[in-house]
Amino acid sequence: MCLGIAVTRSELPTELTGRPGMDRRLYRRGDQEEYRFLFRDRSPCLPIWRDGQLQIARWGNGRGQSRILPRTGWTWQQTIRDGGWRGSGAIPVEIPASFGLERRGVWYLIETGIRGLLVPDERGWAVCYMICEPASHYYKTMTGSDRMPVLIDQRI
Repeated sequence: MCLGIAVTRSELPTELTGRPGMDRRLYRRGDQEEYRFLFRDRSPCLPIWRDGQLQIARWGNGRGQSRILPRTGWTWQQTIRDGGWRGSGAIPVEIPASFGLERRGVWYLIETGIRGLLVPDERGWAVCYMICEPASHYYKTMTGSDRMPVLIDQRI
């Protein structure tokens, strides 16, 4: 399962990178700067494209802030297809990403981004769940994970 993402600095607008706390997310990979968003952060969040605007949303409910949402940061694509989020007000979003992080510390290249599901909690706050699917053979070999994120226009 994808435990974090990195987005190159050039992909994020200054309105977003100038927000308080964003400087602690800034890292350097080779000669390029990137912002990292990790599920293990105190306040996990993800950048999302919603209605043509890039925003930051809480990543899942791993800390139990909501009593009604699942205590995780991921949802299965099949759960969505089977209607598991019907009636929740959930909408599809895109999570921009340049790299993904897996549990063994493996970073891998992402061309466009990851599919996400944005759902309101009981207070109306936007919460994003990363959509996952069973891992391809290559992905499982590379990362050791049985599930992988649903990538946009890309298959690993």
